[in-house]
Amino acid sequence: MPDLTHGDDVAAVNSLRSAVMRLSRRLKHQRVDESLSPTEMSVLGTLSRCGQATPGELARKEHVQPPSMTRIVALLEAKGLVRLEPHPEDRRQKVVTQTEQAEAMLAEARVKRNAFLATLVDGLDEDEWAKLREAAPVLEKLAHL
Repeated sequence: MPDLTHGDDVAAVNSLRSAVMRLSRRLKHQRVDESLSPTEMSVLGTLSRCGQATPGELARKEHVQPPSMTRIVALLEAKGLVRLEPHPEDRRQKVVTQTEQAEAMLAEARVKRNAFLATLVDGLDEDEWAKLREAAPVLEKLAHL
C-alpha cells in the first residue's frame, strides 16, 4: 500500500496519474469516427468486452446516471451501432447489444490506437519496453478496480 505521506510514494502516484491522463488524452485523439463522443466509444467498448447489458448495467459500469445512459443508448441506436432487444427474463427491461457496424468500427479504432502506441514504444529502449510489458497487466487491473 502506498504511503501518501512519504515523498517517494507521493511522487510515484503523482507521476502515474499525470502520465496516464496525458497518454489517455493522446489516445482519444486517435479516433476513426469523429461523430462519436468519447463516452459513446466507451459504451461500445464496454459492450464489446462484456457482451450485452441493460442500460442500468451500462450506467453502473460507465459511472453515469441511468437517464444519461438512456440518452447515450438512444444516440447509438440512431447511428445503427446498438440495438435494443427485449430482456429474456424481465419484459419491462431492454438489453443493449452492439451491431456488426459497431464491432467493425471498434476493430478499426483498436488498430489505429495500437499503431499509435507502437510508434511511441519504438522510442523506448529494450529495458524500458520490458518494464512496460510487465506493468501492462497491473495497469489493466487498476483500470478495472
